Amino acid sequence: MSELRKIMIDGVEHDVPGEYTLMQACEEFGGAEIPRFCYHERLSVAGNCRMCLVEWVGAPKPQASCALTVNDLRPNRDGTPAHIRTNSETVKKAREGVMEFLLINHPLDCPICDQGGECDLQDQAMAYGRDSSRFEENKRAVDDKNMGPLVNTIMTRCIQCTRCVRFVTEVAGVQEIGLASRGEDAEITTYLEQSLTSELSGNVIDLCPVGALTSKPYAFNARPWELEKMESVDVMDAVGSNIRIDSRRGAVLRILPVVNDDVNEEWISDKTRFVWDGLARQRLDRPFIRENGKLRPASWDEALAVVATKMSGDVEKIGVIAGDMCDAESLKALKDLSNGLGIQNLDCRQDGSILGGGARQSYLFNTTIAGVEEADAILLIGTNPRHEAPLVNTRIRKAWLSGGTEIGVIGEAADLTYEYEHIGSSAADLDKFTKARKGFAKTFKAAKNPVIIVGANALRGEAGKALLNAIGQVASKVVRADWNGFNVLHTAASRVAGLDMGFIPGEGGKSTDEILDGAVSGDIETVYLLAADEIDTSKLKNAFVVYQGHHGDNGAHVADVILPGAAYTEKDGIYVNMEGRVQLGSRAVAPKGEAKEDWAIIRALSGHMNRTLPYDNLNALREVLFADHPSFMSLDKAAGIEGVDSFDPKAMGVAGDLSDAALLNPVTDFYMTNPIARASTVMAECSAVISGDDVKEAAE
Repeated sequence: MSELRKIMIDGVEHDVPGEYTLMQACEEFGGAEIPRFCYHERLSVAGNCRMCLVEWVGAPKPQASCALTVNDLRPNRDGTPAHIRTNSETVKKAREGVMEFLLINHPLDCPICDQGGECDLQDQAMAYGRDSSRFEENKRAVDDKNMGPLVNTIMTRCIQCTRCVRFVTEVAGVQEIGLASRGEDAEITTYLEQSLTSELSGNVIDLCPVGALTSKPYAFNARPWELEKMESVDVMDAVGSNIRIDSRRGAVLRILPVVNDDVNEEWISDKTRFVWDGLARQRLDRPFIRENGKLRPASWDEALAVVATKMSGDVEKIGVIAGDMCDAESLKALKDLSNGLGIQNLDCRQDGSILGGGARQSYLFNTTIAGVEEADAILLIGTNPRHEAPLVNTRIRKAWLSGGTEIGVIGEAADLTYEYEHIGSSAADLDKFTKARKGFAKTFKAAKNPVIIVGANALRGEAGKALLNAIGQVASKVVRADWNGFNVLHTAASRVAGLDMGFIPGEGGKSTDEILDGAVSGDIETVYLLAADEIDTSKLKNAFVVYQGHHGDNGAHVADVILPGAAYTEKDGIYVNMEGRVQLGSRAVAPKGEAKEDWAIIRALSGHMNRTLPYDNLNALREVLFADHPSFMSLDKAAGIEGVDSFDPKAMGVAGDLSDAALLNPVTDFYMTNPIARASTVMAECSAVISGDDVKEAAE
């Protein structure tokens, strides 16, 4: 921070850091409210709306406070500090003039505009505008633009603040929106009239201060004052983005970001934002039992009785697999029941990962999501963060944009929105990297804060053990008392919670892949799936399958008994993100039909098996969870460098030959990664656009 400078703000002298803009100085030190349209804290300064004008006493004209820093001010001739006024008649008249120009061509769409009630232009026109219009000419009209299935455009409303242009270029990293022409002919447009391809494109809706860019799926659904609002946690990936769920009469109508500088800043991915329509489709709303090859409705008692009978058999022939979007409470209840029965064949790693069972730092994103910005060299191994965790990718891009961070990739080449050196495509290339003496290898070895990010999907089977061991040898040089640069990038929201509580095979137990193979061979006769859909269900044809979940997806298709659970918007739950941060998800709407919260289903099942679990409500369950696993008590706190002194990366994995098979990215379709997304028509449209279906139509 630079030295403090003295300035007068509305007659009061303040000491202000020199790099502060006048807007920041006036708001933080002077307590003034400065209106703005183009300025945004996380974007570059454009200075083109002029709504933030203030008076610099002695200057010939008002100044744009967003574009002028305190260091730019000179003292008065008599040596007194520069004087800034935020509420003088000059300022009032200037702002009225700016607002009058902004409204010259703006249509009177407020009664039908989805931005109504949340519109910055409405609010500021009321607070800073004139009480009448002097404009009598015809208003100009602008053609709407094609921005794809997510963003609705009514460009006549646009005031050319360029927030959307700066976000897409600077944060999302895809140059697909720009400002064409000049003066009255200026228009915001997409290049070649093509759909936006960024996984973060929906954030331009929040950024738009008027109704020019609105949500296409949400169009004309509700007014903001009709909605019930509940803050919660996203489960579409392992980032744990903070979100607000807006609902009306038991239906989720939109999902918006909540600011958390340590996790998602104020952005969310398009899958997080627009997946909500999938919450109402293909739902499991009552228990079912399969008879004669067909599922029939059943009562809860009847379904639980059948499951209890099957789960009371030979424990060595029972397997339990948990899915990617489970809350910690349901995982704890199922683990307690399984342990009570003596079941050792249980796993929360649908992808077959070999992580878990060791130090907590061996499977966490230790640098923390925000800490990535401090890195000066980043090595990506077997991961595509743009598709697996878009909000982590924005952090990497931010570090790269700063100019001091270089990036290397071992794995599948892809457009990551930043430049990188492609070292190789297989695990074997890691050995070449460690022996290299130039290029990124040289930069990485000389880096002050080097970071390794390995995709959890790359750590599978025997090859994964050898790769983890090799990474551990390299990681031993990036871990020190004040810095832990070893990171695992998970894709499952429930994975870290499951690993924290030991939801992995017990002594002699089978992992996910072994359970599935055992179901084929007959060694496993009963499989309990807790919302597990990302597995090869074709291997379960010979087994008795119990599926507990909320959507009629892969697991439900092969189930012999279906127990309808609650989606993440329909229950209170604890989720632990990839960096070990414990967060609370909240219930926004009620479960569908006869569906129950997942932990309650397992508690009821334990009663049918005469092995009643020792908790009757959620608080009692959490007390047991906290007592058995104290890490869950650290609410909203990332692990960081805790325990780094006892963490030995060299002890990870098993020594062996590195595979020369290509490390493929696990996410082949960003919009179709879980049951809720696959049930969403909006996600299906996005998937079709990205696959090129609309490109062909445009060409024709």
